[in-house]
Amino acid sequence: MKIYYAVFLFCLPFFAQSQNNLERELDSIKTSEEASSFIKDNKSHKGKIITFNKAKHNTSLAEELFKLSKGGKKVYKNDFSNTYYKVIEKTATPYFKLSIIYLDGTKKSMEEINKIRSTVLYRYNEGYKFKDLARLYSMDQSAKTGGDLGWLTNGDLNADFEEKIKATDELIFTVDMPEQNGYFVVLKTENPRLIEEIKVLRLTETKK
Repeated sequence: MKIYYAVFLFCLPFFAQSQNNLERELDSIKTSEEASSFIKDNKSHKGKIITFNKAKHNTSLAEELFKLSKGGKKVYKNDFSNTYYKVIEKTATPYFKLSIIYLDGTKKSMEEINKIRSTVLYRYNEGYKFKDLARLYSMDQSAKTGGDLGWLTNGDLNADFEEKIKATDELIFTVDMPEQNGYFVVLKTENPRLIEEIKVLRLTETKK
């Protein structure tokens, strides 16, 4: 027992020094580029850059990290490792939400597509929920979410599709993308608004 205790006391200063060195290196990292370089050069620390979005991420970890200012750090310790988080970027990005019903022009004629879209618009205006109509008519994976595409920002969708969405002030409307054989009913569910995002460097140091 005494031998084990002596070895423990002997190793403790080395671990503390290693920990201090890592924290000093973390303090020196100011940008995403520097963080990426550090991860590449120090693979033993299991580094990763993570983006947290205040609307999408509702975990207790995200809540704690959003409280930090740019450059702020947080460390979580257990018996096996220390995990460090450092906020390297803090921005506000414009996001919007919409739901769609997609109709495949390779499987339906234009006559069928226009008939379905007219039915959707009529039923929506009569009080049917869009999500129920999407589950019934949409011909892609978005049918499973009731047409909801989640929070989106510029560049997430096809550029021509985004342009057509921005060009109208209507709440519900149709969009034609004949080059891709795609035909849509689109419902705007959230107007554009700024949502806070943070880019965080995560490093995990294994205890020896």
